[in-house]
Amino acid sequence: MSAPSAPGLRDAVIIVTGAGSGIGAAAARELSAAGASTVLVGRRKEALEAQADLIAAAGGGAFCVAADLAEPDSPGKIAAACRDRYGRIDGLVNNAAIVRHWPIGEWTTEAFDEHFATNVRAPFFLIQAVLPDLLASTVKAVVNISSSSGSLELTGQSVYGTTKAAINYLTKTLAGELASAGVRVNCIAPGPIDTPIHATWASDLDEAYRWLAQQVPLGRIGTADEVARWIALLLSPVASFITGAVIPLDGGQVLHRD
Repeated sequence: MSAPSAPGLRDAVIIVTGAGSGIGAAAARELSAAGASTVLVGRRKEALEAQADLIAAAGGGAFCVAADLAEPDSPGKIAAACRDRYGRIDGLVNNAAIVRHWPIGEWTTEAFDEHFATNVRAPFFLIQAVLPDLLASTVKAVVNISSSSGSLELTGQSVYGTTKAAINYLTKTLAGELASAGVRVNCIAPGPIDTPIHATWASDLDEAYRWLAQQVPLGRIGTADEVARWIALLLSPVASFITGAVIPLDGGQVLHRD
């Protein structure tokens, strides 16, 4: 067997939100390949179990926690379920998010609040909920998943982009606050990535993918596996001197706008 791409994570217990598909599922598989036990969190139990089966088939271990992160009590319940199963928590990947591409006139307060509850409040309080465990761990790492939308003006993404800008800021300020305790907090800001989330806003997915690729200097959209490798690296001791970073993983999208 080849060496893991992110050494130092064997037997670590890592929570991954939004793990039923896309970047979260790819991250769970990558972390499992590095020897970690993954806690798969998401709203769809069947999707989580399908990913857990794939991980088990590859010789890894995973535990599923079905939860709606928009619910205020979800962070505490997720942390408690993880402790009941493994007795500790070593790392956290805040990946779950929702996105709607609407002009300002179509937004309701309910949709607005749902975006902030899922995309901002849940990551913040998940970090709070697992912090006692991180302080006792040797891994002590959090990876937040933002988006290039948090840095770019993109029509129809006023609310989603604002939540991702908030995640960028949250990453930096918590990295500073927790550095003295040795807890590292970093962020990946993906550009267009081939995941099911695009189907939630695009009526013509093929056309949407063509348009997205045109926004990227490298001329293509990325893959979930490309993001997953960076997630594992940022959690691992390979990145032991990195904290407060917001890493654009976007093929140069933030450098190029037509």
